[in-house]
Amino acid sequence: MKIGERLKRLRMINSLTQEELANRADLTKGYISQLENDATSPSIATLKDILDVFGVSMQEFFSDPIGEDVVYGKDARVQPSADDAAVMVELLVPGAQNREMDPALVTLAPGEEMDEQNFHEGEEFGFVLLGRIQLRLDDKVYTLKKDECFYFTSDKRHTVKNIGKGPAKILWVVTPPTFDY
Repeated sequence: MKIGERLKRLRMINSLTQEELANRADLTKGYISQLENDATSPSIATLKDILDVFGVSMQEFFSDPIGEDVVYGKDARVQPSADDAAVMVELLVPGAQNREMDPALVTLAPGEEMDEQNFHEGEEFGFVLLGRIQLRLDDKVYTLKKDECFYFTSDKRHTVKNIGKGPAKILWVVTPPTFDY
């Protein structure tokens, strides 16, 4: 196992420069560079200080690869509503609060509408996988059908309604994560 590579990956995931990490761990930028290039090895105490910056335990660091999950199956989804709910939101990637975006699969029964969302920071993208929907942004209404998509900044009140005779499915991506289920 290359400790330096794992430390660099953790630093990148947390959007820190070598200098920022060094300052937070009370080390030098040069030392962080040497660690990341496996030119030196840290003491256990120094490694713990660095991992504390990231909020990662020694056990987590040495167990599963950090940030390695790429493929998520259906069993990884978080479904906060019942299977037969009129509006169902499935969070497709676990731990979205630690990520830049929050992808979800939204399923609406015929005639159903999501709760209106007030404006917030960020952007939203949706791709209609099935059905016909109405997207309302403030007082404007847009109609979309299968294979069409929407994109907007989240500085508007917004909601989606299924106007079709069957279920509607939308792949919905929000940045930063805001789905609060």
